[in-house]
Amino acid sequence: MEKIIDENKQGNSLVLEQNTENKRKLYIESYGCQMNFSDSEIVASILAKEGFNTTQQMEEADLVLVNTCSIRDKAEQTVRKRLEKFNAVKKINPGMKVGVLGCMAERLKSKFLEEEKIVDMVVGPDAYKDLPNLVQEIDEGRNAVNVILSKEETYGDIAPVRLNSNGVTAFVSITRGCDNMCTFCVVPFTRGRERSRDPQSIIEEVNDLWNKGFKEITLLGQNVDSYLWYGGGLKKDFEKASEMQKATATDFAGLLSLVAEAQPKMRIRFSTSNPQDMTEDVLHVMAKYENICKYIHLPVQSGSDRILKEMNRLHTREEYFGLIDKIREIIPDCAVSQDMITGFPTETEEDHQDTLSLMEYVKYDFGFMFAYSERPGTMAARKMEDDIPDDVKKRRLQEIVNLQQEHSLYRTQQHLGKTEEVLIEKASKKSDEHWSGRNTQNTVVVFPKGDYKVGDFVDVKITDCTSATLIGEAVGYSKNN
Repeated sequence: MEKIIDENKQGNSLVLEQNTENKRKLYIESYGCQMNFSDSEIVASILAKEGFNTTQQMEEADLVLVNTCSIRDKAEQTVRKRLEKFNAVKKINPGMKVGVLGCMAERLKSKFLEEEKIVDMVVGPDAYKDLPNLVQEIDEGRNAVNVILSKEETYGDIAPVRLNSNGVTAFVSITRGCDNMCTFCVVPFTRGRERSRDPQSIIEEVNDLWNKGFKEITLLGQNVDSYLWYGGGLKKDFEKASEMQKATATDFAGLLSLVAEAQPKMRIRFSTSNPQDMTEDVLHVMAKYENICKYIHLPVQSGSDRILKEMNRLHTREEYFGLIDKIREIIPDCAVSQDMITGFPTETEEDHQDTLSLMEYVKYDFGFMFAYSERPGTMAARKMEDDIPDDVKKRRLQEIVNLQQEHSLYRTQQHLGKTEEVLIEKASKKSDEHWSGRNTQNTVVVFPKGDYKVGDFVDVKITDCTSATLIGEAVGYSKNN
């Protein structure tokens, strides 16, 4: 994966505020999407009630958990290498137990126990409420597995513990699962069908975060545009709902409005969107409320209609262009980022050129780019030969990355000379004398610290840029501070 951003990376070890009554120590590492990081906060909350404090020192942990990703083979290999490290530590601390969470656990299930002898516990994304029982099982010397996918679980009744928090930004999960069945993707098999969380519980969590001093939230889901609350149940069953349920249902545009109005000074972001499900209503809501950030992550995956059809992406190139045009019309200053897969089975040079030309049309602010990686169990793995040579994949990927870097620089240059509101999140990783934050378009901004502090909204005049970062000078507190 190539990530065109240089000041906004998350660490993978997470630390929980300590409870002096808890005697056992928990170490968690998270990999993959933002949803995994959010899930780790759920896990920490559940285990805090079972007597665990988290620690940054794996060597002193009683329980080590790794929250895994299966979206790419490289992500799974990273986890297996980490398990080798865990094994070395376990030889020094033989009482330490090791558990695997998340999508890789769901995909491999009990097979994980056979392949990785160090693993004591395997827990899928919908089974975290069963952790107290599973921990008891491994405490008694038995391996423990629960990978049952739920049709209802959203963890809406659990208050996440904010891990490794800067006290400024937080994730709020609103949906789980995905119904889209893209041929390359394991998510429907590892996270189940789409179901949405009660909007009232979402608002309560947002209000609680504001009261604790948080300034920005990101609403999370595999496909946030599919959010639909009609009293509970799977999205696919909505047609069976009563007329009253249908009349009072809340969709994503409605949820965005509710959240924006609940906390008018709280910045709101969301991720991830699907082009086939994003409605114009969402764009109008974004334009209406100043506290909804002007940024959309809009994965396209390919610029070729033929490849999009092979991927079972239910939008065409022209439909995607139409959505981009609507975004530019309704929210002229909106930033857009992409996910792109190159080297999908049967992809030709013409298909690849279609992808490059789509990128030229959109000129994304930044992107996440990958060479195709066959995932066991997906339709592509079952029905299509992975027939693009690695050297061709690498060359095409590099061409995509190079073009994105050009476009990223073009986009950051558009900010030069402007004064923009920035929420300070942390010290710059390159200089202790500078703050790092983001503007509404999700672009990282770096500027001298002065007398400002983390959590301040500051107006910054942009004086320079790279392809990934804006550089400026603070001119004062913003009106929202």
